[in-house]
Amino acid sequence: MSSRTLPLLFINLGGEMLYILDQRLRAQNIPADKAKKVMNDIITTMFNKKFLEELFKPQELYSKKALRTVFDRLAHASIMRLNQASMDKLYDLMTMAFKYQVLLCPRPKDILLVSFNHMDAIKDFVKDTPSILSQVDETYRQLIEMYTPLSSGEFQLIRQTLLIFFQDMHIRVSIFLKDKVQNSNGRFVLPTSGPVPHGTQVPGLIRMFSCTGEEVTRLQFNNGGNYTAAIREGSFEIFGDRVTKLGTNMYSVSRPVETHMSGTSKNSAQHAKVSAAPNPLAKEELNLLAKLMGGLEVQKPGNADSGFRVNLFATDEEEEEALISRPDELSYGVINIQATKDQQVNAELAKIMGEFTESGDQSPSASSKGDDLLAMMDGL
Repeated sequence: MSSRTLPLLFINLGGEMLYILDQRLRAQNIPADKAKKVMNDIITTMFNKKFLEELFKPQELYSKKALRTVFDRLAHASIMRLNQASMDKLYDLMTMAFKYQVLLCPRPKDILLVSFNHMDAIKDFVKDTPSILSQVDETYRQLIEMYTPLSSGEFQLIRQTLLIFFQDMHIRVSIFLKDKVQNSNGRFVLPTSGPVPHGTQVPGLIRMFSCTGEEVTRLQFNNGGNYTAAIREGSFEIFGDRVTKLGTNMYSVSRPVETHMSGTSKNSAQHAKVSAAPNPLAKEELNLLAKLMGGLEVQKPGNADSGFRVNLFATDEEEEEALISRPDELSYGVINIQATKDQQVNAELAKIMGEFTESGDQSPSASSKGDDLLAMMDGL
């Protein structure tokens, strides 16, 4: 597992979230000033200096529940509100879109180009707001400084870490189904055509050399696909052509997106039960999460007229039905954390978490102790 994966996961999921929200705000004809405020507030929070300092520290990936909590808080960083079913759908779309992009990256290093595509779009969202632009530019510099020196092997480890994180997610997305890049079971279809990765050759030729280095034999074989020569490499600078389209905006008002739960297998259900067991790293993860949440301030609308709700479904009835019919193993169970800089409260938080992780109780009720603790933390 790579300890450098979290910033890329966060930035790419955040970029996908902004694409989806931008599409829904326009589809619901939200006034331009309110829509702009929502986008600016979320991006300002997303690129908060202290928040990013914690994010860029080498660390293991958070659990799905913890990461969902961060994005739930981020989505509500402005005057917009989402019901649980719409937030579930938003998170499903974000994760499946980025999973597709990671799978289709020609080279592991191209994950950074996908990240830059998201960053370029985020920069465009706030192009008229200089104060936010400076935060985004600083994040570009951090990404370049941290990731451009990495070897191909280190990028492969990052890609593997991301795929392990996504491996149990098989939610069907209408855009992918219509484009025939996703099967009815929620698994993606990998192409056997198109350009090969930069720095490689079209497969189909075996060359054999003598001990002196001279080529002695050539054998050709059918590669089973319709591959073409590699195209030029994308730019890894702040400005430039990324070449790849992965990570660009695939949503539009005229092309609504729906999600469908795939039939969950026994294995995925068993995996969900295993995930509910007490986590020996719970204390560390909750400490890190509390630090992160300290930088994410949720705005409360000043009056009834200023706030508004966004629905990711066609009607309120569809939203209610989606909430009722969602399988238990796909419920992330958002953690409620009221983070604060107050040292006394943080000490009390650490004390409670310490009691939880040091307990040797393995009774049947122990598996829910973590969730009970997380619920208690809301009262701190």
